[in-house]
Amino acid sequence: MFSLSGAGKVLELRQPVVMGILNCTPDSFYHVSRVQQIDQGLRFAEEQLRQGAQILDLGGQSTRPGSEPVSAPEEIARVIPLLTEIRKKFPEVFLSIDTFQAEVARAAVEAGVNMINDISGGQLDPAIRQVAASHQLPYVLMHLRGTPKTMQGMTDYENVTESVLEYFGEQIRSCESLGIQQLILDPGIGFAKTIEQNFQLLRELERLTVLPYPVMVGLSRKSLIYKTLDIDPLMALNGTTALHMSALLKGARILRVHDVRPAWETIRLFQSLQGS
Repeated sequence: MFSLSGAGKVLELRQPVVMGILNCTPDSFYHVSRVQQIDQGLRFAEEQLRQGAQILDLGGQSTRPGSEPVSAPEEIARVIPLLTEIRKKFPEVFLSIDTFQAEVARAAVEAGVNMINDISGGQLDPAIRQVAASHQLPYVLMHLRGTPKTMQGMTDYENVTESVLEYFGEQIRSCESLGIQQLILDPGIGFAKTIEQNFQLLRELERLTVLPYPVMVGLSRKSLIYKTLDIDPLMALNGTTALHMSALLKGARILRVHDVRPAWETIRLFQSLQGS
């Protein structure tokens, strides 16, 4: 059984859990998830918790394909005020900071965050790993090549699943050597992968579960769904739910989502299907 422990809070992963997305940005690809005022963000957080989110993941810059990076001070200005107020209003919630910048992670730790979700796995700012290690926080290690701006030109894998497994093998050892004791593995659906490669990773997701850490999947409303179905992200909830069940059946323990209630319902049905 997996569990996460950070900043005095423990989250058991006896069953899969939902991570709700709060984008403190003006340009994230799914506009419904964007929050730019504190009052709006608090209402959004409260609704996600009511619907079943056990983790709230706050990010201050878009990492959609082709996006331009945002400076650490700008990212801090966007995300830390809301994170601080959520911590005050919902003191028991397990909070995650979605950032690849160590300066932002340090500010989030001071504001009461419980885990760090780094899309770059420490490749863009290696100092972020030391933040996780020194504060003994869970750390999401995601697979990414390049940067959000360049990644879609870096999809030349001989076998994408083998490449992701090799990456995790190397990076797990590196993280453990720094003293990071709690890792969450994210294969990086939509990051430096073609649509076909994303589907291969999902088909073969159970191969990642041989590693000694829980697997998180972030596929909510992404292009592998809406491009395959020839729709836009607003219409991609049904496809998201279908792939969430597949990911759960193959061992995912955390679903990172825009739509909390449908993901929570999928987990409940998965539990019944498994007889648990």
